[in-house]
Amino acid sequence: MKLVTAIIKPFKLEEVREALSVIGIQGMTVTEVKGFGRQKGHTELYRGAEYVVDFIPKTKIEIGIDDAQLDAVIEAITGAAGSGKIGDGKIFVMNLESAIRIRTNETGPVAL
Repeated sequence: MKLVTAIIKPFKLEEVREALSVIGIQGMTVTEVKGFGRQKGHTELYRGAEYVVDFIPKTKIEIGIDDAQLDAVIEAITGAAGSGKIGDGKIFVMNLESAIRIRTNETGPVAL
């Protein structure tokens, strides 16, 4: 099993959710986060005053999947969230040692 964590632009969330739904992903956890990468924030203008935004709003998606779904999930996320421009985000893949569905006590890939 794998835990896929994707950091994407907030307005791309619905497109990513739809792309994952098409390949059979039934659940995910979504969190609003802030951060920066190579772009190091940006400058904005508000009521004539310029100010620096160090941390850019992002959306973090976490999905527990079976190993066999990994390539399809990565392809779906990159296809839906990618624009080819800086700030599109990142995908992290980690081994998921165990998963337990609390309601039924199912464990392993069945619990996903």
